[in-house]
Amino acid sequence: MARLLVVVPHETDPPARLGDWLRAADCELDERHQGLGEPLPETLEGYDGMVVLGGPQSALDDEATSPELVPVRDLLRQALDADLPTLAICLGGQLLAQVGGGSVREGIDGPEVGALLVAKRDRADADPLFGPLPLSPDVMQFHHDEIAELPTGATLLASSPMYANQAFRVGRHVYGVQFHIETTPEVIHEWAERDVVGVAASPWDRDTICRLSDEAHPHIEAVWAPFAGRFADLVRARARQAA
Repeated sequence: MARLLVVVPHETDPPARLGDWLRAADCELDERHQGLGEPLPETLEGYDGMVVLGGPQSALDDEATSPELVPVRDLLRQALDADLPTLAICLGGQLLAQVGGGSVREGIDGPEVGALLVAKRDRADADPLFGPLPLSPDVMQFHHDEIAELPTGATLLASSPMYANQAFRVGRHVYGVQFHIETTPEVIHEWAERDVVGVAASPWDRDTICRLSDEAHPHIEAVWAPFAGRFADLVRARARQAA
């Protein structure tokens, strides 16, 4: 069975439905919950892929502010060097952009919050994961920072009206996304309760954000569960190569 390292920087963003989809696709998940004090491995030896999730930390935090992000960055560098199948989400995607030579900054147009759409870019049509997606798939957004510059040599795969760098690939197998696909309605309800600033910056109040996210989640599952299956295909192919 293909083995995935799943990095959970904060308990507010668990693997949730993405974890279920990957297990259903015959991946064994080694979840490391940093907020619970679980250490990360020093290397990616023995893993066929990696998922890095989000959290309330900022990719702009220094080592003193968020020391737990230091080993995450190190593992992402290793994944880039090895072209290991990787899916880095929101904070994870921002960290990936940084270690790959790109940059992150506070979002110049403010927070992007709620159930929204992203649009595939032309080069996404030839991508094995993004190609089969609809032109404008549903996603969940909850971020204050933005990926200002993509990693060196990255391929842009999706954009939104607020922030252009929503999804990208580095090499053949390393992916970063600014948005969320893993959430449950309950997770979004918690975020909407916690993120007072983000909710205040959005066009909707908290109750409306929660209602719209509840309505969007079935559409997100319909599109992104098969996407997770295609990512699992990459991981299983890597496992076969290593066998």
